[in-house]
This record gives sequence, structure tokens and C-alpha cells, in this order.
Amino acid sequence: MFNDEISSRAAEIAEYVVATGATVRASAKHFGISKSTVHKDLTERLKHTDNELYANVCAVLARNRAERHLRGGAATKRKYVDAREKANLLDKPCKSK
Repeated sequence: MFNDEISSRAAEIAEYVVATGATVRASAKHFGISKSTVHKDLTERLKHTDNELYANVCAVLARNRAERHLRGGAATKRKYVDAREKANLLDKPCKSK
């Protein structure tokens, strides 16, 4: 149904996702392609070429989807901790001799 280049790209991305547990965004960055292309490769194109790999990818994507609210919370916490540390550095007076 799809040409060999697209099928092999989808399989390569899927193997990476299964091996690393990477998110769609991380996979897109790793392969230098758009998130929408990665998502389409994993959820639509792979289904027609390798059912077993597709099932493994679906499990990883489901786990990532279930954990995304935790990642978002951790990123927000990091943002405010970094801002607080930066503000504390700016508030300290300079020591002179």
C-alpha cells in the first residue's frame, strides 16, 4: 500500500519507540521529522505492514499518554524552581573588598 521508503521509515521509528519508550515528540526530534509524520507512521501506516510491531507501539503510546500529565507537572515545577533560583541570585548583594 505504501512505498518501501515510507514503510521502512515507519518500522525504524517504531523499533526506536519500542526500544526506548520515547514519546512522539522525542522520536520526531531524534529522526528530524515532524510530530504529525511520526504519529501517522506509528498509528496508521505501521498497521498495514507489521501487526506485531504495531501492537507493541500502541502499548508504548498508551503508557506515554497515561503519563503525560505527570511530565507536564514536572516541567512546570522545574520552570518555577529555576525562576526562583534566578531571582534569589539577583537579590543577593555583590561582595566588595
